[in-house]
Amino acid sequence: MDVHTAKQNAPESAPEGVILLPPPQTELREAPKRVVSEGEFETVVRGALDAVGGTLLFKMTIDAEGAAHHAAAAAVGTGETRQFLLLTLPVNGGRLKVETTARSASPLAGIAASYAGLLDVFKAAA
Repeated sequence: MDVHTAKQNAPESAPEGVILLPPPQTELREAPKRVVSEGEFETVVRGALDAVGGTLLFKMTIDAEGAAHHAAAAAVGTGETRQFLLLTLPVNGGRLKVETTARSASPLAGIAASYAGLLDVFKAAA
């Protein structure tokens, strides 16, 4: 049977309750994953921080154990109540993970407080 004949004989829709399966020679592939750009990650992070009055300290993309992800550090609050946050998002998409640096096992957690202290010194000197 040629393509033209197959198109003429094909049903317009499947009867209710009937599931059409692809032919056995059809190769099913996983949908390609969408890559989240640095700009998109920054937009998401800034949106989250704007909602809570936070400040972005730094952002980067890292490849840890073969799983690339975007990471950012932020500060929320002032003085004694200031907390530092670590925000991460897989490069291939997923959920934005937000955790306090005090509870994070990431090596970036220690850098966040140090970086914020450095910014405080620069602001005081300016």
